[in-house]
Amino acid sequence: MRVTLSFDNGPTPGITERVLDELKARGIKATFFTVGARLLSAEGQALARRAKAEGHRIGNHTYSHTVPLGRCVSGEAAVNEIRMTEALIGDLAEPVPLFRPFGGGGNITPDLLHRDAAGHLAETGYSCVLWNSIPRDFNDPQGWVERGLDQCRGQDWTLTVLHDLPVGCADRLGEFLDRLGAEGAEFVQDFPPNCLPLQRGKAQPMFAAIVRNGDLGDRPCRRP
Repeated sequence: MRVTLSFDNGPTPGITERVLDELKARGIKATFFTVGARLLSAEGQALARRAKAEGHRIGNHTYSHTVPLGRCVSGEAAVNEIRMTEALIGDLAEPVPLFRPFGGGGNITPDLLHRDAAGHLAETGYSCVLWNSIPRDFNDPQGWVERGLDQCRGQDWTLTVLHDLPVGCADRLGEFLDRLGAEGAEFVQDFPPNCLPLQRGKAQPMFAAIVRNGDLGDRPCRRP
């Protein structure tokens, strides 16, 4: 049983430190998909830099995390959600930059990307990282562990999404990691191929399934 850990929506002062401490205590490396607006503060930048210094990967998770990018009212707005976060991540980015779309409750649908955002990711050599495990810590911060364990047990290689938010995984993360370890889980930092619809800018067959074709969005992305 292989498990890849990822944490979305931070960095969050007072929470991300706790997540990093739990990972460090066990020698586990993960990927943090950051929301650009959370990198505007000195505290957010410091947490991202700590994560990078401790061997974790830093990825782009849109600037505002307001709506799936396929629902933005324009391609320009969708691309800007990526570009603004790129600028804030700066030298913390991976050699092959990483992007995770906002899925609106963890759903994988054609709304994840506007075609212009998809084009930007391909042109700039991104890998797009999805998931195959959503324990839903974000709406059940005390009850998510059993779901997470069951999802890991049910597949050979799990890429799980947790959240370094006040309502998220922090309270029970150590227990989750220890129980996985006791069951023989191997923690890896790479991603399962079936969770990478775009690899180093090259679209895989499943990429088209998450791209909305045309300016069909009906909601504005939040402006800075």
